[in-house]
This record gives sequence, structure tokens and C-alpha cells, in this order.
Amino acid sequence: MDLLRLSFAGVTPHEYKVLAGGGKMEASRGLREKVFLAKGMDRGRMTGMLESKGVGHITMEDAEYPALLKQIYDPPLVLYYRGDISLLEKRMLGIVGSRKATAYTRIVLQNIIPELHGLAVVSGLAYGADDMAHNTAMAHGLDTVGVLAFGHDIHYPRSTRDTRDRMERDGLVISEYPPDVQIAKWRFVARNRIIAGLSMGVLVTEAEAKSGSLITLDMALNENRHTYCVPGNIHAPQSKGTNGRLREGAKMVLSGEDIMEDF
Repeated sequence: MDLLRLSFAGVTPHEYKVLAGGGKMEASRGLREKVFLAKGMDRGRMTGMLESKGVGHITMEDAEYPALLKQIYDPPLVLYYRGDISLLEKRMLGIVGSRKATAYTRIVLQNIIPELHGLAVVSGLAYGADDMAHNTAMAHGLDTVGVLAFGHDIHYPRSTRDTRDRMERDGLVISEYPPDVQIAKWRFVARNRIIAGLSMGVLVTEAEAKSGSLITLDMALNENRHTYCVPGNIHAPQSKGTNGRLREGAKMVLSGEDIMEDF
């Protein structure tokens, strides 16, 4: 099965497992329609379109595909990218946090990131903690990888556009979706598994009690990755989630050394 065609036809990692299961699970009508659509696609036309947009791609069958990511429950069939694909060979730390991150996150990252020798920082190019993580990494000479929850033709939020442009030149921006795939709420949750899957550990700087960042941390835990949290003010809403996870067993991070000793 051609993974690029399947990806363009909208086959999800879960649906691909059904196809690869050798008949153990019956394909739904919707999946059969996607496979029929994929068979009729012109691969040369697809690769030409990607090239015209400056978007490269690797599939699960390629040697460049990250070994750690391939180990997760539902790895992406294809990674579409702009930037330096060789960064996927580096050891990575996922850094995520609240979109309402305060100056505390910025101060914490300015102290921790310079101590992450030899690591690359991966995050989701969202407003707040993600944007701070990417920019602090670049300011201190660390490589950084952004994971989109939509195709490369789209950007959201507007405030991280400059960060993304710089990362496409000097870092790496990836997506599991073909370039024209639009924004959908569920794709942001799905994106989190890629951040966790690429990383040897995930650090949360600030997070509300029901923050999406904690979903990423839980995904990291499920994939046997290290889980880290920065302790915060017990009265601050942005610290309720991180303090709660510390109580449940996440490792407290007070300096970069607390992370590097695990790497």
C-alpha cells in the first residue's frame, strides 16, 4: 500500500492498522471508499504539488522516520515537512504549557533551556508556552521542531507566524497532514501524541487543571517517556495542573540538570 496515497486520501493511523491487520478487523465502508480513492490518485502529481510548495515528506517505511515515533500506538503514516529533516535524528525534549502562560514560563525557560546540551526542543507552535519554548531555544542556539495540527498551507494562530517562518528556515516544522488540510479541534489533540512520541521526555511549564498540555504529558507517560513539571504558585490557576501532576509523580524540575540526568 502506498502510504503517500493513503495519506492524501485521508486514511488515519487507526484505519491503516485495520488495513495492515490482514483481515483481523473488517474495513468500514468509509475506509473502503478512501482506499478506492487512493488507488486512483496520481502519485507523480502529488509529489509535484508538494515540491512546488516546498514541502518534503517521509513515510513510516523510510529510514529517516524517527525510531521513537514509530514505537507509539498510532504513528503518523507520513510526515510532511519544511526545514532540516535531519533534526529528527536528535534527542528531543517536548516542552508544552498553557496558552495563557505568564512571565514565569519565560523566566523558567530562559534558565532551563541553556542547560539542555545536545537536545532539541519540540513543541506545537501554539500561542503562549509553545511559542516561548521555540523562541528561547533558538535564542540559545538549540535546534527546535514544531508540530502542526493542520496542513502546511494553513497557519494558526497568527501570533506565531514569524516564529514558524524562522523555524522553516533554521529548524523544522512537520505535520502528519497534506498541505491543504484545514483546522479541526480534534487534530490539536492528535498532534499532542506526535510531540510526546518524538520526545524522550515532556516538560510542562504552566498548565491549568484541565489544560491540553496535561494530555500531552499523559501521552508521554503512556509511551514510557519521562514526565516533568515545573512547580508553581499554589494560588495561580496556571499552576494547578502542574502542581497536581507533581503530586501524582511527575518529576519536579528546578534546573536543566534535573532533565539532563535522565538523558
